[in-house]
Amino acid sequence: MNEDLLWERAALVERGRRLEYFTIAWNAVEALVALVSGIVAGSISLVGFGLDSFIEVASGSLLLWRMSVDVHEHDRERNEKLTLRAVAICFLLLAAYIGYQSATDLWSKRVPERSTPGIILALVSLIVMPLLSRAKRSVGGALGSAAMVADAKQTDFCAYLSAILLVGLLLNAKFGLWWADPLVGLIMVPIIAKEGVQGLQDKACGNCARELPYAREKI
Repeated sequence: MNEDLLWERAALVERGRRLEYFTIAWNAVEALVALVSGIVAGSISLVGFGLDSFIEVASGSLLLWRMSVDVHEHDRERNEKLTLRAVAICFLLLAAYIGYQSATDLWSKRVPERSTPGIILALVSLIVMPLLSRAKRSVGGALGSAAMVADAKQTDFCAYLSAILLVGLLLNAKFGLWWADPLVGLIMVPIIAKEGVQGLQDKACGNCARELPYAREKI
């Protein structure tokens, strides 16, 4: 690999680090707001959204760890696999928790309170997450990083959850449809579980290695 490609890869890695620092900071705040709001309102969909945000914090931290050894091919590949496995397991555990709690709330007819902070959080997240995902996907594809492309998919996934969450919260707030919240939780379950299964099967970055020439080169 020539010096120009090495310099360009180093610049991409640095950009990736900045994106992950932002991801960690944003999702830490998002998780705290969602969890507190969800617990106060008794909303399983908000609590699930908060837990997903904590998974994004963990994923961002793992991506920083992966990029810290980007120049060492063996360590890079090892960290890629460990990162994908760890995040996938977290998603499967989250899917199990939300599925159980949502089904319990539906069975017991537990009525959540209205949550204005939750609605605002879902709206803001719906704007921010797609922009962040696009930037991550660009860097991950250029680096040939399955882990970073998976992280971009998780950010996309966060945007999908924001939309689903917003619908449930608005239905409950405007029309008093108490069952909308646990139903939204159940809708989240297969989406979350699918991401976990794909992570365990290493399907996160099907074509990313073809994005740029140096994504295929050995360092």
